[in-house]
Amino acid sequence: MIDETLLDAEEHMDKSVAVAKDNFAGIRTGQASASMFAPILVDYYGAPTPLQQLASIATPEARTVLISPFDAGALSNIEKALRESDLGVSPTSDGNQLRIVMPQLTEERRKEYVKVAKSKAEEARVSVRSARRKAKETLDAAVKNGDIGQDEGARAEKELDALTKKHVDEIDALLAHKESELLAI
Repeated sequence: MIDETLLDAEEHMDKSVAVAKDNFAGIRTGQASASMFAPILVDYYGAPTPLQQLASIATPEARTVLISPFDAGALSNIEKALRESDLGVSPTSDGNQLRIVMPQLTEERRKEYVKVAKSKAEEARVSVRSARRKAKETLDAAVKNGDIGQDEGARAEKELDALTKKHVDEIDALLAHKESELLAI
């Protein structure tokens, strides 16, 4: 009972950390990376399709991205999706592939991205705390119903608090790394 509850809570917390990592990867830094393009959906024959399923994405230089579609007919749709995305990029086409030169980030833009990163981190922390609250309610109900003793419940709650702290600290470390990455010139 206790182990199942703690394991379930830990799984939810691990998922929250994984989502935070994915969100941080999508926040643009001064360097180009393929993960920046993960959230972009392209209208491909009427269906929204992730860009990574339609093209290969390469970064030959620190601030240059080459996108080569697997289907040449999708080139214009990919270009349109990139222009409409919130990345603030303008791709140039040579007929076979798209070249994107990432503009240098301004100080103001960097600070905006830090704010976005902080809000994503807070969402992840809220998710972790929500998993903790749900597990604690389950443990409290088990103690109240007499399924487990009060000492066992108190021990389980301490383990739950340790799990919560570990995951929140992990999110904070990810945030600190992303902030330093964003503010580095």
